[in-house]
Amino acid sequence: MDAAEYDNIAALEAEHWYYAGKRRFVREWIRRARPPQPTDTLLDCGAGTGFFAKEMETQCRVLALDDHAEALRILRTRFRADQILSLAGDQVPLPDASLEYVTALDVLEHVPDDQAVVNGFHRLLKPGGLAVVTVPASMALWSDWDVGLHHFRRYDRAQLRGLFRAPDWEIVYANYTNVVVYPAVWLVRKWRKLRAKPVAAGNATRSEDQIPPRWLNALLRAMFVGMATWPVPFPFGVSLVLVARRR
Repeated sequence: MDAAEYDNIAALEAEHWYYAGKRRFVREWIRRARPPQPTDTLLDCGAGTGFFAKEMETQCRVLALDDHAEALRILRTRFRADQILSLAGDQVPLPDASLEYVTALDVLEHVPDDQAVVNGFHRLLKPGGLAVVTVPASMALWSDWDVGLHHFRRYDRAQLRGLFRAPDWEIVYANYTNVVVYPAVWLVRKWRKLRAKPVAAGNATRSEDQIPPRWLNALLRAMFVGMATWPVPFPFGVSLVLVARRR
């Protein structure tokens, strides 16, 4: 991402319903699928500002991986040097089968070869280890927001599941999230496209970068979290969450 985006996210992520809700439901899925122990190790890939990784430090050992100078600068203010990793070529500098958890929150859409990244998760995880990923969903929602964040794609459920192939993985859960706000997001992005006036990344007037009124922000966060563990498959959504166990 552009440097401005890291500052933008840092200003929003503590309170904004999307960022706060995403972190909460990922923590909930980790608790459900494989409760962490203090001796377990979690690698947060594309850690960005390190907000989620910092929250997980109370539950297990945490490592933060990123390869962007601005992200690494921020991570150094939150973590010890031995907790911060960057890529060595295209490889994560950790031994095979050395982790209990890998998380990638809105990361896969930023890389050209997402299958290679998922294969790397498999290499790093111990048998029974857990991968939890979130991605933006539905190419129908593609907009200037995706361009500004340097996305390569948005996903559908079958596409995301296809990256975690049997017999290497057991998919614990894969579903759309942010279902209720889908119509509003679709309308806003189509309107911006029709106006032919895309909003630049990090611009304060971009609707995705504004915290709603407190009551609405709390309601949207609660719906995000509740639907992210919903047992019924949704046909669409703004985001996708997938939880997979390494075999």
